[in-house]
Amino acid sequence: MDATVYPVTNEENSGFPKPRKFTPLAASAEGTTELTAFDKALLCAGVGNINLIKISSILPPEVEYAPELHVQPGCLIPIAYSSLTSDRQGDLIAAAVGVGVSTKGNHGVIMEFSGFCSRRNAEQIVSEMVREAFEARGLPWNQLLLKGIQHKVKRVGCVFAGVLLWY
Repeated sequence: MDATVYPVTNEENSGFPKPRKFTPLAASAEGTTELTAFDKALLCAGVGNINLIKISSILPPEVEYAPELHVQPGCLIPIAYSSLTSDRQGDLIAAAVGVGVSTKGNHGVIMEFSGFCSRRNAEQIVSEMVREAFEARGLPWNQLLLKGIQHKVKRVGCVFAGVLLWY
């Protein structure tokens, strides 16, 4: 099979466009099934009507923090996230994300976690994960943003925390 080769510039060869904004999110909800609890948690977080594309955990250089999300329903949007559901009444579940923002010009790191613990514990875990990730990369960083949620399960509960990267 023959292939046609087209020259491209560096910008054209960089994959999808680089997101310009990031928004940390966290929410919890109850449902009658794991999937409906997850769907309701997404709705509570403000992303239930968006097509989420799960990504790994790199924050693009010079992306800006945006506390409010402005994305049309149905859009395909990248997100690093963690979630957990439980159907055991009384369970305490939590999810958190940590965003390490690097010094100007470098990329940052996003870490996500969920478990059977408190919000505070989940945030402590992602905080340490961010520190370790920057250390492993030898990158300087100057800011840490944390967002977490905890939930006591009544029937089927779900916690969700993520960092949306958008345009």
